Amino acid sequence: MGRRRGRHERRAGQARRQHALPDFTHLPEPVRIADTVTTQEVDPAPDPQGGRDTETEFVLRNAGF
Repeated sequence: MGRRRGRHERRAGQARRQHALPDFTHLPEPVRIADTVTTQEVDPAPDPQGGRDTETEFVLRNAGF
């Protein structure tokens, strides 16, 4: 014969149902990159070579001139 659940057991069951994990079996449509925007101002990245022609410098340094 089943026993009656106490008040605390009923509350625990309700809390488990309220905090259940969302169902991710069906995901929303993906967002296209073109549809995204930044949320803060951004500056262009600095020139990694600092405006120098590093390939020419490499050749001159290693060619013995």
